Amino acid sequence: MEKIREVIQQSVEVKQQLLSDEKLVRCIREVVHVMVGSLRTGGRVMFCGNGGSAADAQHLAAELSGRFYFDRPPLPAEALHVNTSYLTAVANDYGYDEVFARMVRGQGRKGDVLVGLSTSGNSPNVVKAFQAAREMGITVVAFTGAGGGEMAPLADLLLNVPSADTPRIQEAHILIGHIVCQLVESELFAAKEPVK
Repeated sequence: MEKIREVIQQSVEVKQQLLSDEKLVRCIREVVHVMVGSLRTGGRVMFCGNGGSAADAQHLAAELSGRFYFDRPPLPAEALHVNTSYLTAVANDYGYDEVFARMVRGQGRKGDVLVGLSTSGNSPNVVKAFQAAREMGITVVAFTGAGGGEMAPLADLLLNVPSADTPRIQEAHILIGHIVCQLVESELFAAKEPVK
């Protein structure tokens, strides 16, 4: 029982730090602004990550391409790992480090947004995707842990959760992602009624 309370308390403390971090709150707002601007001008939002971060990437892409609070048209958003034939072929032929970068080069366009999730900020395939995106004029958003890792200097917008504990970082990433999805949807479809 005590261990359960301890873990919940740790999660609450990380979220409390998010709440009091004015710079991070402003950065979340800027991510929303960038995504809305891209989507309004025909852009798309791409997500990438590995493991639990891949699950979060897919989750957030689904919130935009499906719906979140509003019954509205779908938004062009996708997680870059969902085509397993592509993923395994490219990993086999070019190496796993290239799987996201190659998809960015094939699918991305100037004005799009790429969101990379990595608790360490050092995932080689996400770093390479960021490099490819920057070369193409795609806005790069990093969801990381405290330091930001190798992704930090490549990111236009850095959402670095103030923690080094992977589960707490991932919990904060999905919270931030949900906030972004809610605000993007609200700005683009303000006249719609929430789904009950």
